[in-house]
Amino acid sequence: MALTREGRDTLWLLAMLALTIAPHVGRLPWWCLAGTATALGWRAWLAVKDGPLPPRWVLLLALVLSVASTMITFQSLLGRAAGVTLVTLLAGLKTLELRARRDAFVVTSLGFFLILTQFLHDQGPLTAVLMAVALTGLLASLVLAQRPLGRPPIQTAVREACRALGWGLPLALVLYLFFPRLGPLWSLPSDAMARTGLSDRMELGHVAELAQDDTIAMRVRFDGPVPPPRSLYFRGPVLDLFDGRQWRSLPDEAPQRWHPTMAPAGEPSAWRYTLALEPQTLRNLPLLDGTTEARVTAPDPGIPLRRTGPEWSLTRPRKERLTFAAEAQARWQPLVQEGDPLLQTWVALPEGHAARTIAWARLFQSQQKLASDDTGAVVQALLRHIRTAGFRYTLAPGVDAPDANGRLPDPIDAFWLDRQAGFCEHFSAAFVVVMRALDIPARVVTGFQGAERNPVDGWYEVRNRDAHAWAEVWWPHRGWVRVDPTAAVAPDRVERPRRLVEPAAGQAPGTLARMAPDWVRQARAGLDAARHRWNTWVQGYNRQSQLELLERAGFETPDTEDLLRVVGTALALGSLVGVGWLMWQRPRHRTSQRQRALRNTARCLTRAGLPLPPGSPPHPSPLTWARALEERLGGATSMTLEERRATVALAEHLAVLDALHYGAEACPPAEWRHAMRTLREHARAWQRARRPSRAPDRSTPDPRGDAAH
Repeated sequence: MALTREGRDTLWLLAMLALTIAPHVGRLPWWCLAGTATALGWRAWLAVKDGPLPPRWVLLLALVLSVASTMITFQSLLGRAAGVTLVTLLAGLKTLELRARRDAFVVTSLGFFLILTQFLHDQGPLTAVLMAVALTGLLASLVLAQRPLGRPPIQTAVREACRALGWGLPLALVLYLFFPRLGPLWSLPSDAMARTGLSDRMELGHVAELAQDDTIAMRVRFDGPVPPPRSLYFRGPVLDLFDGRQWRSLPDEAPQRWHPTMAPAGEPSAWRYTLALEPQTLRNLPLLDGTTEARVTAPDPGIPLRRTGPEWSLTRPRKERLTFAAEAQARWQPLVQEGDPLLQTWVALPEGHAARTIAWARLFQSQQKLASDDTGAVVQALLRHIRTAGFRYTLAPGVDAPDANGRLPDPIDAFWLDRQAGFCEHFSAAFVVVMRALDIPARVVTGFQGAERNPVDGWYEVRNRDAHAWAEVWWPHRGWVRVDPTAAVAPDRVERPRRLVEPAAGQAPGTLARMAPDWVRQARAGLDAARHRWNTWVQGYNRQSQLELLERAGFETPDTEDLLRVVGTALALGSLVGVGWLMWQRPRHRTSQRQRALRNTARCLTRAGLPLPPGSPPHPSPLTWARALEERLGGATSMTLEERRATVALAEHLAVLDALHYGAEACPPAEWRHAMRTLREHARAWQRARRPSRAPDRSTPDPRGDAAH
């Protein structure tokens, strides 16, 4: 059965709406996706079968269920997740009452709104291209709705949509370049941007979850020599306090917050680099360990930074992409003061937790005959124990079994003494607990370790799977020294740019990624490089970039008023160009030679005083005028001889003119001009004949009265 015009247009609109919703798969609740898919599929089946739409009560019931389900799931109808869910459902339900063009406009408008919601989750180039395709398809649906007659091809509607987009593109580009970035209008909701997975708190298993996240956390480019892989530690939050389950940072308002300084050890050797950090919620900045100088270069060079010893942070969280120019010392150590009372914080252990590990540490010290003041010997002995005691590095360490009383074992004891298999967070946390049990200050440091060079643009990419945790140990007369116990059992985790981590059960994507051919990796590198350029040139274009563009254009000390002035001028010029183009393209009624002849004939005769024949068009044919003259001649009783002769001559010429006008072949222009001149002569003769003489005969009626009659 052939599709009707309405069915074809409906299927096209449904396909474009499905394309708009598709990127939300994985973000929306399963019941929302199921309900929307059911509504779209039902409407498509009705379009194919040309069946009747469901009754109104079905739609009302579905609407109530949608609102109630959204409220139950999100506890609110406001917010990004709840709002996108509700709009998606409403768009699907609206298709079930798609009858007239007005309904098509409403569904299309919902589709446009859904396009905007995609950029609340991702603003990358692939999303932009996909949404541009969806936008073109929805505009084509509008074109089809505006052409109700016939069966215009979809290709024609798509061409018209592309043409409309092309016309609007210059103005859109001007608005993008110069429309002021005024917050909060130009900013996204606080939960609408991706963020790095680092946190100022850590529970065992947190970093392992990040290791399965392959999204990019930051990009680094080195100006000069590149640090070896073993030096690629990007320092994040330092975790000082331990309550038995969770590690967390010291609060900023701690009265004795330690502020050491750093100095190069030996010959200075610096690494200069540029770091592009993805949006995050923390104030801590994961800069290269040993960074002594750092400043923000984009989006606002005036953003202040705070340095606390080797740690860098913002004065407040910034939910935007930041770019830094920094310099790190290749060899450095903190200059510290002995006897700081805050050192006791880093030997404290919670009571009742990790009791077996603490007892093991003290027994190990006595068996190895280790002096508590020989920190170096203790560290080397523990690293040697990790290498030789059968520890394994894995993302799937297993689940701890409860004891006879149903209580789970202490996580530190379970890892260090029983399971001996875990991720970097297990090794660093247990190592710090053992060091503190031996009365040696230690703490956990989180951040990123390693980077992979993108061969397309030369930037080094640090992904969330590169999240890492290591330990710092206090050495007398040296200060904090980095110790990575994970390297003792998994040196590949530190020495190789590409990680070869044992996947957890069911982690096929990680295995497939390692088995991917070279062309797949090259394509991925190209996409990552394109995304970085997009982030820098498109998403990174901000108010400072606008002002710099105006300054290069010749504006002195440009400000927001200059931006508004440029935008207003562009809008005015665009409006003038649009109006001019519409006037140029307006339909023109070009008159033919015959139409001009009829118009000139009517003008000549009416000027001579002959009234328009009753019931005739504005420009009657010459034969109509001739018949009117004949009727006038037959009905006149007091017409002079001269007037009769002039009337007969004019009627005869009009008959000749009518024969020329409606002849089988077009009359030559020269003959037309001669006939029109003759017509004007006869019309003037008829007009003179109707005028009264200088001494009118009183017995003869006034011809003007006859003409008026």
